[in-house]
Amino acid sequence: MGRAGGAVLSEPMPSQTIRIIGIDPGLRRTGWGIVESDGVRLAYVASGLVSSGGKAALAYRLRELYEGLCSVISRHRPQEAAVEETFVNKDARSTLKLGQARGMALLAPACSGLPVAEYPPNVIKKTVTGTGHGEKHQIAAMVGFLLPKARFASADEADALAIAICHASHRSTAQAIARRRVPA
Repeated sequence: MGRAGGAVLSEPMPSQTIRIIGIDPGLRRTGWGIVESDGVRLAYVASGLVSSGGKAALAYRLRELYEGLCSVISRHRPQEAAVEETFVNKDARSTLKLGQARGMALLAPACSGLPVAEYPPNVIKKTVTGTGHGEKHQIAAMVGFLLPKARFASADEADALAIAICHASHRSTAQAIARRRVPA
């Protein structure tokens, strides 16, 4: 035991493991990846895709994404969520659709009561690969290195795991920012 009023502890402080879902939004395919972090170590839990029918009307495709993510959250019980921010591409229509899919990616964990953090693509890439302009194959390779037990079949899953890894690395900063945003 430590001394009264003291600075010395002879017993290690228990670490709390947190389960994080990373979500890579897309209208056709939304990748999701779940990791556990104790602040030092990362462990792969699961990953996959939620797909929407390409022929269905937009509203029904968005519902598929929302319901699919709700199902994943219900099954795996993450405690926090992280979503990639939308990048703007040259086609405004595609950007708008991606934004709507991203809305479902934000809504599903929020409706489950999870804190939701958002990260720009360059922060995710820099956290995982060391450079803010990493290529898809570099991200997948580093995710495989950081999570050796991970089995992902697509770049969307690898990206989602990278988002979860990024949040595990930056979550204390993200929580401080979120606390400042909450109205009193």
